[in-house]
Amino acid sequence: METAMSDAFSAQISERICRHMNEDHGDAIALYARAFGGAGDCEAARMLSIDAQGMNLLVSDKDAQVPVRVTFERPLKDAEDAHQTLIGMVKTARARLSGQPS
Repeated sequence: METAMSDAFSAQISERICRHMNEDHGDAIALYARAFGGAGDCEAARMLSIDAQGMNLLVSDKDAQVPVRVTFERPLKDAEDAHQTLIGMVKTARARLSGQPS
C-alpha cells in the first residue's frame, strides 16, 4: 500500500524547500547527485521534490538531463529534520568525494 505525502511534507513544504535549495544551494544539490545518486558526471542539478523518504533531482551532464532519486538513511520527521539532514549530507558528500581518487 502506497502512503500519501504526510502533512510534514505537503506539496507546499516540498516546493518551498526545493525553491530555496535551487536558488541558494545549487552546488549542494550537485554534491548530493554525485555522492548519493551515482551521478559522477553531474555538471548541475535541480531539486524537483522532497519527501520523508528522499529527494528527486534532475541532473544535467554533458549530453542529457537525467532524473535521480536520492533516498535518505531514515525517514524524515518534518521540514526542520530535512534542513538538518541536508546540511549533514553536504558534509558527508564533501568528505566522500574528496576521498575518491581523481
